[in-house]
Amino acid sequence: MTTLKGPGIFLAQFMGDKAPFNSLADICKWAASLGFTGVQIPTWDGRCIDLQKAAESKTYADEINGIVREAGLEITELSTHLQGQLVAVNPAYDVLFDGFAPEHLRNNPKARTEWAVQQLKYAAKASKNLGLNAHATFSGALLWHTVYPWPQRPAGLVETGFTELGKRWLPILNVFDGEGIDLCYEIHPGEDLHDGVTYEMFLEKVNNHARACLLYDPSHFVLQCLDYLSYIDHYHDRIKMFHVKDAEFNPTGKQGVYGGYQNWVERAGRFRSLGDGQVDFKSIFSKLAAYDYKGWAVMEWECALKHPEVGAAEGAPFIKQHIIKVTEKAFDDFAGTGSDENFNRSILGIH
Repeated sequence: MTTLKGPGIFLAQFMGDKAPFNSLADICKWAASLGFTGVQIPTWDGRCIDLQKAAESKTYADEINGIVREAGLEITELSTHLQGQLVAVNPAYDVLFDGFAPEHLRNNPKARTEWAVQQLKYAAKASKNLGLNAHATFSGALLWHTVYPWPQRPAGLVETGFTELGKRWLPILNVFDGEGIDLCYEIHPGEDLHDGVTYEMFLEKVNNHARACLLYDPSHFVLQCLDYLSYIDHYHDRIKMFHVKDAEFNPTGKQGVYGGYQNWVERAGRFRSLGDGQVDFKSIFSKLAAYDYKGWAVMEWECALKHPEVGAAEGAPFIKQHIIKVTEKAFDDFAGTGSDENFNRSILGIH
């Protein structure tokens, strides 16, 4: 067994235009002051990193590592959630997702997709240059607008969608494999990979690619009413990243999973700061330790109620309290009587 690394913090929700949130050096010092030991870096934010430069220049990657280490931290992983989303976009969402791409690519879905694919390839090489072994992303979605089958989905639609999704991602996965990096999909509503079944459908289309791994985030499963503990039993060998994020689901006589088009505060299912929701983190950390998860525990803060800086200040000690320092011996070793083959055979009555 391995003791989880952490606590880490995903910087995406904290970056801003004012100090200490407007530069990598300052936000790392801030994170370290709260007790975090690692940072997960959003690659679309130029205040954190120039992704292409990190891919093409080991010297620049070393400089980024140096900035983080000077604050007493490590980089846990890089993230391309926004770029990964753009690998596969149904035209129904073109206008909304154009905002994830550089301005000169907007209203040009083909060029936008090509840019996103290249971004993922840069991410693989940048991760290698930074000495990392896992990377976070989204799968994108061609089918999400049909998630509830009304009108009835045409026969073969899902098969066609996942065939295309696999076709787009397989070359990217091969690049990650060449760099020795696990590509971890965050299983998330709005993505075609949003639960275990859809993940398995995708795996089939990419030939069970060894690098097609998982970022485990239980909050999204709470909102789907999915058993997030048995999920670990099913997929622990593919889980290479962990977002520690809380959530709650409180259905009423007026709304349930779909939320009635309400804002986050008024939805039956909503994300919460760590410890304020319903996620059973004690069981999660226990399962991950038992299955020898070797990665980081990284806080992702998303809460409709609490101030982000309060959530961050509470997050580091929360994760520390839940990380299990695994034992190196059995609890009943004190009562051991020693053993050899002859002794064992005598106990069993084998002569």
